[in-house]
Amino acid sequence: MCAPRLYDVEYVINPWMQGNVHASSRERAMEQWQRLHDALARIATVLLIEPEPGSPDMVFTANAGLARDGVVALSSFAHPERQGEEAHFRRWFEQAGYAVTVVARETPFEGEGDSLFSADGGTLWVGYGTRTRVESHDVLRGLWAADVVSVRLTDPRFYHLDTCFAPLPNGDLLYYPAAFDAESLGRIEAAYPVNRRIVVSEDDAERFACNVVALGRTLVLNRVSAGLAAELRGRGFVVIEVELDEFMKAGGAAKCLTMLLTPELHVKAEARAFAETDLTEVAA
Repeated sequence: MCAPRLYDVEYVINPWMQGNVHASSRERAMEQWQRLHDALARIATVLLIEPEPGSPDMVFTANAGLARDGVVALSSFAHPERQGEEAHFRRWFEQAGYAVTVVARETPFEGEGDSLFSADGGTLWVGYGTRTRVESHDVLRGLWAADVVSVRLTDPRFYHLDTCFAPLPNGDLLYYPAAFDAESLGRIEAAYPVNRRIVVSEDDAERFACNVVALGRTLVLNRVSAGLAAELRGRGFVVIEVELDEFMKAGGAAKCLTMLLTPELHVKAEARAFAETDLTEVAA
């Protein structure tokens, strides 16, 4: 995660930003982000990257890249406004010990925003059509032992896959069908039986209901309708709703504000740091 100390809506690169330039309250954004951070910190280890001047969208760390098993495919942003983030994220991943794969500028790829693994890790769903180019998907093939399935996004409101599609840890799928073209929707619904699909209404989709952080049986997301929250709880999930409307002004919510990492790398880093600590100084 990245604290929103420098967050603002400074330009328009998606429909949510339209009319919201400099309309966000940084103080309120920090309060909302802190509640999200605290909710996640109760069930996971949260690591931070420092925000960089000139990168107001760096708070949306899901777009930094896609990481799994110590390998990260670094994002190559479609819009120049966000390309300055790439060097900062790359440095962070390299220092953490990841093997970094760089995607060419000519074929934009926007990380976890447009690429999500199925619950069993056997399928990597990758969106294209708005930000990510379908040609970039070739880079992902072979990085992990997963079948890469391309799906086309057609609604500019849902410009990243994680705004309309969420594979859940129990094998269910939370999704907004109208965000995809017919061929892509067919691929999705062939992979997920009807009893595994949770169709999100347009109203809930616009509340970023699919932009969910799913950790085990816990789902952390923006406020959604009572009906959807009840259905998720009925399927055995603990649902934690956090108001994130300040970030929706820039087109993001819970999932956009987080990126999943390779736990083993960071456990090893903590162990090395502990081993190098002067224990007499700790005792003192």
